[in-house]
Amino acid sequence: MTTTVPLPQPATVPDLRWSGLTDRGKVRPNNEDSFLALAFDGREVRRLGKIGTASSASSDFVFAVSDGMGGAKSGEFASRITVEKITQLLPKSFKLSASGMSSGFTDILLEVFHAIHYELLKFGYSYEECRGMGTTLTLGWLTPGWLYFGHIGDSRLYYLPQSGGITQLTHDHTHVGYLRRQGQINEREARAHPMRNALHQALGAGHQFIEPQFGAVALTPGDRFVLCSDGLIDGLWERHIEELIRTPSPTEKKLSPAERLVAASLENSGQDNTTALAFELLAPTAPTTARAKNPKRTPAPR
Repeated sequence: MTTTVPLPQPATVPDLRWSGLTDRGKVRPNNEDSFLALAFDGREVRRLGKIGTASSASSDFVFAVSDGMGGAKSGEFASRITVEKITQLLPKSFKLSASGMSSGFTDILLEVFHAIHYELLKFGYSYEECRGMGTTLTLGWLTPGWLYFGHIGDSRLYYLPQSGGITQLTHDHTHVGYLRRQGQINEREARAHPMRNALHQALGAGHQFIEPQFGAVALTPGDRFVLCSDGLIDGLWERHIEELIRTPSPTEKKLSPAERLVAASLENSGQDNTTALAFELLAPTAPTTARAKNPKRTPAPR
């Protein structure tokens, strides 16, 4: 009889770290914000904890923030529907691409956004207590070498590249956001504008048509990203976000990046629900043996 001894598998080195936190703030009676951290491959979907590390070698990851609206409990319900739809739909794309049925990332994300939009509209038309129910959605889909993102509303995705600086990748779908993109007002004026919270686009909320924003970022070890609801922005300037992520004080280092951001925002404001979800691509550690692994080939955006 022949006995087959399995070869030892190399240890998986984490190359991704994340943290997330949401708080209802000092004023609101309930929390209409939600965040999601998800890993999926061809076999399973895994909901991730608030803080963790993982390897991106064999799984895709999704990080998302949504800010519900509609009054009473409708905003909370809208955020919950959004999380459930993402969990159901995005992992299917991994199976399709693995079987050779590749689709562009924009097509896949557009399908997800439309599915959530029509589900929220259906509830709004069917139940009086859900009328006007809607949500923002900012989503990052992490694949080897690339971050694909989709966005609608005024939640945000910030990019803090390894080389330094901070860039808001998403557009605020508000009149104030438009004015700022056109250079007509600055960050300080935008924060004080009386129409800063008037949304032009959201999922559901009675909107017949939506035009989400999509994009892609080529990744480098050391890159960091922050997704947040507008409540976080109420209490933090962009330079403060960068400082808390890149150069925290010794006391702040004891907290996760998301905890730092939310705590600082609540201290300065707390007028709205406040959510932060931060993730970082870890630089590879030095090899411990003479044999080096072959570098992973990075595909171009689909």
